[in-house]
Amino acid sequence: MGFLVLVVLVLALVFVLKAVRMVPQGYEWTVERFGKYTNTLDPGLHFLFPVMQSVGRKINMMEQVLDVPSQDVITKDNAVVKVDGVVFFQVLDAAKAAYEVAQLEVAILNLVMTNIRTAIGSLDLDESLSKRDEINAKVLVAVDAATHPWGVKVNRIELKDIQPPRDLVDSMARQMKAEREKRANILEAEGLRQAAILKAEGEKQSAILSAEGQREAAFRAAEARERSAEAEAKATELVSTAIAQGNVQAINYFVAQKYIEAFKSLAEAPNQKFVMLPMESSGVLGSLAGIAELAKESLGRQQAAIANRASYSVPPGPQGG
Repeated sequence: MGFLVLVVLVLALVFVLKAVRMVPQGYEWTVERFGKYTNTLDPGLHFLFPVMQSVGRKINMMEQVLDVPSQDVITKDNAVVKVDGVVFFQVLDAAKAAYEVAQLEVAILNLVMTNIRTAIGSLDLDESLSKRDEINAKVLVAVDAATHPWGVKVNRIELKDIQPPRDLVDSMARQMKAEREKRANILEAEGLRQAAILKAEGEKQSAILSAEGQREAAFRAAEARERSAEAEAKATELVSTAIAQGNVQAINYFVAQKYIEAFKSLAEAPNQKFVMLPMESSGVLGSLAGIAELAKESLGRQQAAIANRASYSVPPGPQGG
């Protein structure tokens, strides 16, 4: 009797455990009746009828991540690259994910790897390395459309790494180095060209300013010579007028001037250590005296002329009655 009670209690406990089900958050369980799908259990507490009903599949409804293993892919220009990536997906329909496809994760991985090969195979190596976003978008659209009947939403597909062969990497490095050296040489040549242009412009401006300075100096020297010549002509005219009037001192002035100029040139000669005077000093003094006399006479005539002009300009005084 006691054994029978114990068996009943064990059966009752098993019945309760089979009947009461608690689905955790983030999951959905499918219910099968005699092996056939009937409904889906949401997160929370549920009751099943043992023997007739049972839990079929426990589906994770949260977003999941799958690593895409590395694979060799041939590009359009026959370059072999190694590509790997990552896939983010989420189950939206637990029943479809459980019964429409076997091994859901394996199926998604195969779809992603196949579409990656298709996308990269239609591009050159340079395009494969530079258009990663375009490849991601293209693969995402294809895989999401293929997994839609399975009740799955593929949110993102990212290529983690694209590795060309080692020899291609070395060739690309040499090409990049050559390109950088080319740009450096071009920039250096441009700098030298600009420097030469600036230097030529500076020399041109310097030559122009120098020519203008020489022209100004020549103009001023010519003006000075012109004024000196005018003064010389005026002096010669005055001396000639004095000689014409019979003034002998004018001749002494002219001779003394030329004598002094000749003596100055003789004294300034760089190869002369001393100067000998082959003429009398009294002659020079007499010429100088003549110059003084000529200056006095010229001054006297100027004063007389001023006095005459003053006498003519005085008005007559009033007459007395």
